[in-house]
Amino acid sequence: MDTLLEARGLKKSYGNVAALKGIDLRLMSGRIVGLLGPNGSGKTTLIKIACRLLQPTEGQILIDGEAPGPVSKSKIAYLPDKDFLPDWMKTRQLLQFYEDFYADFDRNRALEMLSSLEIPENMTLRKMSKGTKEKMQLILTMSRRARIYLLDEPIAGVDPAARDYILRTIIGNYEENALVMISTHLIADVESVLDEAVFLKKGEIVLHKPTDQIREETGKSVDEYFREVFKC
Repeated sequence: MDTLLEARGLKKSYGNVAALKGIDLRLMSGRIVGLLGPNGSGKTTLIKIACRLLQPTEGQILIDGEAPGPVSKSKIAYLPDKDFLPDWMKTRQLLQFYEDFYADFDRNRALEMLSSLEIPENMTLRKMSKGTKEKMQLILTMSRRARIYLLDEPIAGVDPAARDYILRTIIGNYEENALVMISTHLIADVESVLDEAVFLKKGEIVLHKPTDQIREETGKSVDEYFREVFKC
């Protein structure tokens, strides 16, 4: 297995507010990792630094051994926690947009997923329900043959049935030698697909272990242990 994402002493501050407080983290290929923590714990900040959307205050992050830049961006498929696609575009235009923009976009993979959802190719994004929009964004992201998939709260705004579909889509479509990192605070919904869990609390990593090891050592599910660690 290769190291695909590594943080060394990574810090990020917004004025006097420290979002990340010296993160050390190493994530390998072939793994689905949960970046788990309550709102405001620094999950999105860490992901945005990896995508070079933010610059660290101190320390560094390496993507497949390189500092974030044009090369690393081509290896990352990023799903932000906000709507990001133009709502006037039709499904077929979105596919063409991604195909033009990303050399690793697999149109056939996208078409298979769209067919399973029965989303017409001439439907505009603005006519889709919130859940269908989120599925559309996920389909586009997971149709790339990327090395790293960074998914920021991919199930936060959808109903339980849609969450099941999203998780099946993630499991069934990522490359075997890739890294998938799912940021969420909805632990129970994603626990079954995770190989590792990273608990982030107030900008610090308080735990990073394989999920099976957490269950064996604590006698609890990852969700139960998460609730214990983060209880008010």
